[in-house]
Formats: sequence, C-alpha cells, structure tokens
Amino acid sequence: MSKIISVIDYGMGNLRSVSKAVEHVVEPGDRVYVTDDPDLILSADRVVFPGQGAARDCMAAISDHQLNRAVLEAARTKPFLGICMGLQVLMGFSEENGGTKLLGLLEGDVRRFSNGMESAGLRLKIPQMGWNQVHQRGDHPLWKGIPQASRFYFVHSYFVVPKDRDLVAGTTEYGVTFASAVARGNLFATQFHPEKSADVGLKLLENFVRWDV
Repeated sequence: MSKIISVIDYGMGNLRSVSKAVEHVVEPGDRVYVTDDPDLILSADRVVFPGQGAARDCMAAISDHQLNRAVLEAARTKPFLGICMGLQVLMGFSEENGGTKLLGLLEGDVRRFSNGMESAGLRLKIPQMGWNQVHQRGDHPLWKGIPQASRFYFVHSYFVVPKDRDLVAGTTEYGVTFASAVARGNLFATQFHPEKSADVGLKLLENFVRWDV
C-alpha cells in the first residue's frame, strides 16, 4: 500500500538533501512532499522533521509558519522522525540564545558542549562537525541492519539531555557521553544527519519508511 511522507518545511532545514534521501529509499507508489501545510502534514502516513540553525530562530520559524500544533500532533500520533534541530526543539528548554523555550513534547534540556573538552589529550572543536560512532541502546526497528557503533555525520554545538533516560536509543562520545538518538512509541529522533551519513543513514531512512508502529 502506497504511503505519503511529509517533510516539514519551516524554512530552517536542509530540505533538499533530506527529501532526496527519503525519495531514494521509498517503495514504489510512495510520495514525498516538502510542505508547510498543516493539513498535509497531519494527513501524511509518516512525517520527517528536519532542522538546522539556532534554537530561537527555529522556534520563531515554526511559529511563523503556524506549525506548532501540527508538529506536536504528528509527533504524538504517527511515525515521526526528527533530525538535528528536529530533535532538539522537541525538548523543554535550550541553553542556546541565553535560554529558549522549546516545544516541550519531551521532558529535558538542550545543553552546550563545554569549552576546553579533550579526547586523548587533544582539544575538541565546537561544533562537533564530522563522523562519529553511535552506540545503540537496545533493539529498535530503525536500527535494523545497522551494525553497532556505526558512524554517522554530526554538525552541532548542543545536545539533548532527556529527563527520562529510557528515551535514549543511542549515545555518542564527544568529550561527554550524550544522547544522539531518542525513541518513544511512534517517535524516533536523531542528533546526527542520516541524509548525510552514506549507506547507514540511508538504511535508517529506509527502516523509517517501512516502520509499522
């Protein structure tokens, strides 16, 4: 049965690369829409929520596009994949921009990497930019066929700290151990960019398209 996958457009995501990556893994008959139409988002079978930029700008853009309700409802009711800022803005509060209130779907904060972090005696750059391992915490349909400790592509200065540690589906080391993937019911969200993560990223997107919650 064909599916509609909506990629949410609020002006702050890497929309072309995300949509093209999703189009690459869909099944015959599936349709992918890049849209800021709340009705099309809520009528879709699956929703992808990408994002990049600063927390305050992302929240302002979501509000300007009148997408707050649609994002929250989609994240509660259908297979939903958040990517990068599409993970962070699901939390309650971010340290970025002097403090920014977020959507509050998941309890927890977004914190900045500390200056002066080191690994193996070398100072770590902020933002983290490049490939890093993700350590899967337990089985999840979106990890199917992806080897443990696979490397995904990251670009970020902030990371999520969920209040409920059972939400953490994957962790990564960068000066600290942080949650690089979270999962709850129909929701899965990643700090890394699957659309930039070569074969393992495409596999995760393929798993999402085929995910029956």
